Formats: sequence, structure tokens, C-alpha cells
Amino acid sequence: MTTGSHPHKSEKKRSSRKNKAVVNENAPLLPKSQGSDAGFDDFNGASFSGAVFNLSTTIIGAGIMALPATLRKLGMVPGLVAIIFMAFLTEKSIEFLIRFTRAGKSSSYGSLMGDSFGKVGKALVQLCVIINNIGVLIVYMIIIGDVLSGTSASGKHHFGILEGWFGVHWWTGRTFLVLFTTLAIFAPLASFKRIDSLRFTSALSVALAVVFLVIAVGISVVKIISGGIGMPKLIPVVSDMASVVNLFTVVPVFVTAYICHYNVHTIDNELEDSSQIRGVVQTSLGLCSSVYIMISFFGFLLFGEGTLDDVLANFDTDLGIPFGSVLNDAVRLSYAAHLMLVFPVVFYPLRLNIDGLIFPKSKPLVLDNFRFASLTVSLIGVIFLGANFIPSIWDAFQFTGATAAVCLGFIFPAALVLRDRYNIATKGDKILSVIMIVLAVFSNVVAIYSDAYALIKQQKTSRE
Repeated sequence: MTTGSHPHKSEKKRSSRKNKAVVNENAPLLPKSQGSDAGFDDFNGASFSGAVFNLSTTIIGAGIMALPATLRKLGMVPGLVAIIFMAFLTEKSIEFLIRFTRAGKSSSYGSLMGDSFGKVGKALVQLCVIINNIGVLIVYMIIIGDVLSGTSASGKHHFGILEGWFGVHWWTGRTFLVLFTTLAIFAPLASFKRIDSLRFTSALSVALAVVFLVIAVGISVVKIISGGIGMPKLIPVVSDMASVVNLFTVVPVFVTAYICHYNVHTIDNELEDSSQIRGVVQTSLGLCSSVYIMISFFGFLLFGEGTLDDVLANFDTDLGIPFGSVLNDAVRLSYAAHLMLVFPVVFYPLRLNIDGLIFPKSKPLVLDNFRFASLTVSLIGVIFLGANFIPSIWDAFQFTGATAAVCLGFIFPAALVLRDRYNIATKGDKILSVIMIVLAVFSNVVAIYSDAYALIKQQKTSRE
């Protein structure tokens, strides 16, 4: 009990935090464990800017790398419109989550779905977070491998930084470099038991992403001034039905680029003033959309039809400007380092959710060192194997974006509105929710069909 001259104010503040933070120890996405060494009583609450920073870190990841390639498929104008439209849908879907969270006094995405759809709903959310985050982390490893050791696309090999510097050796090979990164960086950072311990590496990761963006935009501006850039494709080239269907393969990439729903409750629980969460979400989405629009516009402008699925791989060519090779290396290194530091932030809710799914009745994960270590090692091993056997980030995006990500981002929030357990949804909310589900299901079915068709056609061609 506080004994100062203003005890009432202090108690009120603590009480408001307790009301928000008393949750089931095994609920997924807990910002801090409820063990003896942790709790909200010693945490005065996150600031607005800190919450914006954390949510923006969750959003900005590998999406930046794949978005320029979506403009290659859609054309400049529809591609940029799609980025803005997806930000609007994401904002609405998170607003649905927050509104129903307040009504049901839920503390996590899993408990929110459990409130409306029972144990099956909660388990589905946990499963989707697991699939989505494993997919995203595999993408991170693939990109880091592409940057450091190179990648092959369309029959052409794009040299990685270390291959370019030292030549082709066993220690500049993809498998060794990804293994070294995993053991030296991912494993130590993934060993922290509190996500709050990662705040400094997260700050550095955002700074590195900004460095990447500034250099990429700078290169494009210099090329535009010198007349080294042609007119980009403004609209998609549609010649037959197959080319129309192929346009939908970009949808999972857009969806994956904005998925942050699994961390919204974590950030909301940490906020000193929970009424700020709407502003946090809108500010973060505005910031991230601006970054996405800039990198997509300038990336596609710079490389045009030669834009690769992972635009980082494009930065190994002669840019035709002074210090081009140095800038190439700076762009790739800054973003690879950014992803290395974002990895543990995405890994944290993955481990928490898989523990909640497999061991729902066990004591908190933070208090069981053996379980904590076993899960950490097993998950990192699965991600490492995935990164070595999946050839392209586009393939990984298609899988996670067309399945788990679209459920977390749009189908589950829309289902909560249609279920309307507390009778708080308006007619407009329900109409938008139906549109969300129809768009999500239709576009992703078409995307999966298009990918499967392309894969079968490719195998037939290779046999012939």
C-alpha cells in the first residue's frame, strides 16, 4: 500500500492496470508472464509513441521486400491503390477486434474468439498464429540467405554480399550462413523470457529499415534526374483468362504485409491509457502504409519488369550511379540486419501460442525452463529446415497469406461481428464483414488455384 501524500491517485492507477491485466496465465499473446518475477504492478504502462513503435515493428517485416513485385504484376496505379485499400480493411478489422474485446473484457485474441466460438475458436486462432508466424519467420530466413549468399531467379544467379566479396566457398554458401545466423543471433535473442527485453533491438531494427528506405529512394531519385528510368507499367497487361487469374496471386502478399492482429492485445494490455489503442493502430497503419507506398513505387520505378519477388536480390546489379556497389551493399545489409532483429519479436507470440495449444493446463511457460528451452529449440529447427527447402519468398507468402494470415486478418474479425454476441454491431459493420469474408475467400481460392496451375504447368514443361 502506498503511504505517500497522494495514495488515492497511485492506487487508482494500479487498479486500472490490474483490471486490464488480470488474465489467464495460459492465454496466448500475453505481454508478460504472470510468474513470481513478473507482473503489471511494477510496470506503469507503455506510452502512445512506444505502442506505435511496437505495432509498426510487428507490421513492417518482409512485406516491404515482396510489395514491389506486386506492382510488376498489377501495374503502378492498381498496385498502389491496393496497398491503401488493404490498410483501410486492416484498420476496420482491428477496430472490430478492439470493440468486441472491450464488450467481452477479453485479454487476448484467443480468449476473444473463445468468448464467441468456444474452445474451437480459441484453438483456431492459436493454430493460425502458429502457421502464420512460422511462415513469416521462414521468409525472413530465406531473405537473409538471399542477401548474404545469393539467389537464382529466371535462370540467372544473383550474387549475395559475401559471395560478391569473397567468391563462392562453402562458408559463403546459403546453408552455412543461415545456420550461423540462427546460432549466433536468432537463438540468443529468442531466449529472452519477456518481450519487453527486446525493446532496444526493436528500436535498432526500425532504424535499419529507415536506412534501407532512404537509400533506395535516394538511388531512384538520382536515376530519375539523370534520365536513367523509363516509364513504368501503369496498368496490368491482360491478354487471356489465365493472366486475369494470375493477378490474384498478389492478394496473399498484401494480406501478409499488414498482419499484426496477433500483437494488438499485447500492446493494448501494456498501454497506460487503453483508450489510446485506436489512435495507436491508425498511426501505425498510416506510418507503415507510407513506407510501403514509397518502397513499392520507387522499387518498381527502379527495376521495372525486372523486379524480383524479393526486391533485395535486385540490388546486385550496376545501378549506373556513383558509389553504386557501396549503396547496393548498404541497402541489402541494412535490411538483412533489420530482419534479424525483428525475428525474435515475431517468434515470441509463436512460442507462446504453441505452448498454449499443446500445454493449456500447465504452469506458465516462463517458470518451466525445460519446456521453454525445448519449444525454442524445436521451433527454430523447424524454421531453419523450412528456409532451406522452400525456394522462394513468393511461395512462402502464398502459403501463409492464403491460409492463416487471411483468417487472422479478416475472416475471424468479420466472424466476430456476424456472431455479434453482445449486440453491438451495426448493419454497416455486418455488410462490411460479409464483403471482407467474400473477398478473402474468393481472392485466396483463386490465388491458390493460380499457383497450383502454374506449378503443374512448370512440371509438365520441365518433363518435356
